[in-house]
Amino acid sequence: MSRQRPWLITYDITSPRRLRRVHAFLKQHGVAVQYSVFLVHADKVRLEQILDGIAERIHPRSDDVRAYRLPKDLWYKSLGAPTLPRGVLMAATLMRERK
Repeated sequence: MSRQRPWLITYDITSPRRLRRVHAFLKQHGVAVQYSVFLVHADKVRLEQILDGIAERIHPRSDDVRAYRLPKDLWYKSLGAPTLPRGVLMAATLMRERK
């Protein structure tokens, strides 16, 4: 069995109805980091299942969905009003914020 890894799933959906459906679906599988960005912990099999579920909800010619595997030693910097309490993302993915 492969191990779980952190993934960012991002989307740009052109239809408000499909947008709501994709957002609701991803809320079942991950944590919203921003409105169209979700943090998901999954192994490769589970990630493919999630992506298949998204594929059923989008229009492939007008919508864009991407999954990015996050590296173990990810650097990030957050600016502006946070959407999550400080430290939530770091605890979930073992990330370090550098100032």
